[in-house]
Amino acid sequence: MMEEMIGYCGYNCHLCAARSDDPAVRQKLVDGWRRLYGHQNYTVENVKCDGCLADGLLADKQCKARPCAIERGVSSCALCDDFPCDKVRHLLTSRDALMVFCRPKDGPVTEEEYQLCMRQFEGMPNLVRILADAGKLQSWVKDLY
Repeated sequence: MMEEMIGYCGYNCHLCAARSDDPAVRQKLVDGWRRLYGHQNYTVENVKCDGCLADGLLADKQCKARPCAIERGVSSCALCDDFPCDKVRHLLTSRDALMVFCRPKDGPVTEEEYQLCMRQFEGMPNLVRILADAGKLQSWVKDLY
């Protein structure tokens, strides 16, 4: 089991297929992202990612949340006084939102596509937990997840 890595924005980096050393797995990820999100710029080579908390390879070179969190010295965007800001707001999602808003027009999302291409983006439960642990939300909200 890979050690948990929650990105600055709440993403489950440890679940992301972009961290795989297997090019075939990363190709399935690229294909899924094209179908589900319309991403055209990712390839099996440039999607390789070590996770945003690492100092290595990054798939999303346009991310504004990561450099901001590093500059502000916070371990999570949720801990920033400006959260949620425009740099992270579009990254906030749940499994329900992914299923509703990322439905491709050419057919339903398969379970394999969800496992490879979507579940890593379900960051809201992580952010709620971080906010509750920091006293920015009531602790009882953690029980909702």
